[in-house]
Amino acid sequence: MTSTALGGTLTLADDLTLTRMGYGAMQLAGPGVFGPPRDRDQAVAVLREAVSLGITHIDTSDFYGPVVVNEIIREALHPYPADLRIVTKVGARRGDDGSWNPSQDPADLTAQVHENLEHLGLDALDVVNLRLGVVEGTTEESLAEPFGALAELQRQGLIRHLGVSGVSSAQLTEAQTIAPVVTVQNLYNLAARQDDDLVDRCAAENIAFAPFFPLGGFSPLQSKTLTEVAARLGASPQQVALAWLLQRSATTVLIPGTSSVAHLRENIAAASLELPADAVTELDAITARGEAG
Repeated sequence: MTSTALGGTLTLADDLTLTRMGYGAMQLAGPGVFGPPRDRDQAVAVLREAVSLGITHIDTSDFYGPVVVNEIIREALHPYPADLRIVTKVGARRGDDGSWNPSQDPADLTAQVHENLEHLGLDALDVVNLRLGVVEGTTEESLAEPFGALAELQRQGLIRHLGVSGVSSAQLTEAQTIAPVVTVQNLYNLAARQDDDLVDRCAAENIAFAPFFPLGGFSPLQSKTLTEVAARLGASPQQVALAWLLQRSATTVLIPGTSSVAHLRENIAAASLELPADAVTELDAITARGEAG
């Protein structure tokens, strides 16, 4: 499959080029992103299929599972293809009950980076995102101390590039005073448009914007307009929602997750779906009407 069929590529640095259609590995863990998958062989197969179809951008974290997903990635793909870039994130720990607990102390962030390196079988991580804020919003707290800790690990050669997740525009600006930022991961989709200005800013500054929950997450997108546009185009609503994101900005990168090979192929097909202008106009109006949720 050509890179064009994967939404093209995005070059963020001399050693960092990503296919804009990537793969998010979160769903390879068990229910609630906790524990082992129901079918480990299928999880391995999904990863290998993603790479065989040309995807060079895999998103993961050691707190998926925890540990489980990174170990499956290593089992499936190590030694890694030369063009594969693995983007991971730190800033949280999982409780024994599966809870997500912020953990941004510099010493623990250092430990988390080393754990990602160990479980992925790498000497250096391509990109590490600092996870801040809450799932459905951002805060305005300073990120200088935790981001500075990651910048120090970058100077040591353990991390090649840095990103941020769950951030405001002001926090992005603060991070950039400490070290270059190549990626932003925030909640954003057809119905959740609170970061429109940040999406535009990332495009202007050649920063990859990776929307998490691109299909609504825990509350899947439901929209009569989306369904009607999809039917007219001969595509699924999910494919249309992903295609809209790719067309929304030249630096948007997608990391939809799945534990199914068939679903993976459906997601990838969205990158080849060209939305006509009238469809984009209809879809853009969904949020204003409060129709999707």
